Order: sequence, then C-alpha cells, then structure tokens
Amino acid sequence: MEHCRHIGVISLFPGMLRSIFETSIPGRASMKGLVQFHYWNLRDFGTGSYHSVDDYPFGGGGGMVMKPEPLADALDRSLEALLDLSGGLLPRLVYPSPQGQVFTQGVAWEWAGSSRPLLFLCGHYEGIDQRILDEYLLEEWSAGDYVLSGGELPCAMMVDAVVRLLPGVLSNESSPVNETFSNGSFDYPQYTRPRVFRGKEVPAVLLSGDHQAIRRFREEVSRKKQQEIRPDLNGNPAGVSC
Repeated sequence: MEHCRHIGVISLFPGMLRSIFETSIPGRASMKGLVQFHYWNLRDFGTGSYHSVDDYPFGGGGGMVMKPEPLADALDRSLEALLDLSGGLLPRLVYPSPQGQVFTQGVAWEWAGSSRPLLFLCGHYEGIDQRILDEYLLEEWSAGDYVLSGGELPCAMMVDAVVRLLPGVLSNESSPVNETFSNGSFDYPQYTRPRVFRGKEVPAVLLSGDHQAIRRFREEVSRKKQQEIRPDLNGNPAGVSC
C-alpha cells in the first residue's frame, strides 16, 4: 500500500471541511488509506465560560482578532498528534491568507511529493494574533487576490489540489501530468459522444486515428487558448518560482 499522508485542520467550522473531504476524490483517497484527515475544533480550546476565541484589537479598528491562547493550545495539541502519527515528521504549518504567497499547481506538486503532514490553521474575523504567526512560523498561502470570510474554502482548495496528485489516488496516473498548469500551458479541449451535438461536430482530426496529428492539434489549441487568456504564463509550469 502507498504511504498514508496525514492532513490536519484547525477550524471553527470543521464540519464544513469534513463534508468536502469525505466526498469525491479526497473521500476516495481516504477510503483507500492513502490520506487520513484530522480535525480540531478551535472552539474546544476557547477561554472562559463561553469558550471565547476572539477579542477586540489593540490600537482600535473594526472587527475582532482571534486570540493567541486558543490558537496556541490547538496548535500544540494538533502538532503533537501529527508528529506521533507520522513517526516524527514535522508538519508543514499553513495559514490560508490573502497576504500570503499565491498557491499554484507547482506548489501542489511540491507538497504532494513530500511525506510531511500538512496542518492548516483556518482564521476568521480580522485575522489572528501576529504573535502566533511569529511563534509557530506559519506559512501564509493565498488562493488568489480576493478576501473570503475565513480560511476554510482556501484550505479545501489547496487540500484537493494536493490529494489528487498523491500516488494511487487517480485511476489514470497520467491525468495530472497533462492537466492545465502542470506542463506550462492549458489543458486541451475534450470531446465525447455524440459526434454531432446541436449541429456542432467533433474536430475531424480526433476521429482520424493519427496519434501524432491528434497530439499536434491538442498542443496547438491549448497553446493558443493559454496565450489569449493567460499570456503571463509564457509556457512555464505555474508555481515553479515559488
């Protein structure tokens, strides 16, 4: 059996992520024993009778900031568990943040190729106390140049991108290699039956049986689309500079 990767999440809404990770490709990977997901509810580490996890920011400003004590306790507990489960491998600590490096396919390949567990800390409100970022050396990674309500959705996107690249997860091992961003260009357009749909026919070359001609056709149309929509890629696999 392939090596089992451990992926942990600290969140105020672990059920939101559990519902995603138990379906589709992440769910199948889990059932195969290729990945194991672990969840820690940040509210369990809250302070006081109300299990508080946030407070007003020093210096004023709008919104609330996630308190350092619950975050530190949750990180300590989850790190200890993942270290034990992985035989002492230090987890990569990830904090989804719009201020982080942009997560790309190249980063997904890098993380998938490592045996280290992944541990995501999902923030909310106006963010987390800076001392936690400094103390635990959290890596800030962004899903794009926009702001979301919390870190759960970026976390789910990153985890999905990584899990599908793990050996044994996809039935066709060549699938991720030929996808958009993996080889420096967009994926080629796909067609299936029927040959004619609402008057539109499948390109004749795909029915020719000439594999070299099919490859040239696919490369040309994918390159043209990439140049029209994302000329900034310049044929480089996304994320190689990260």
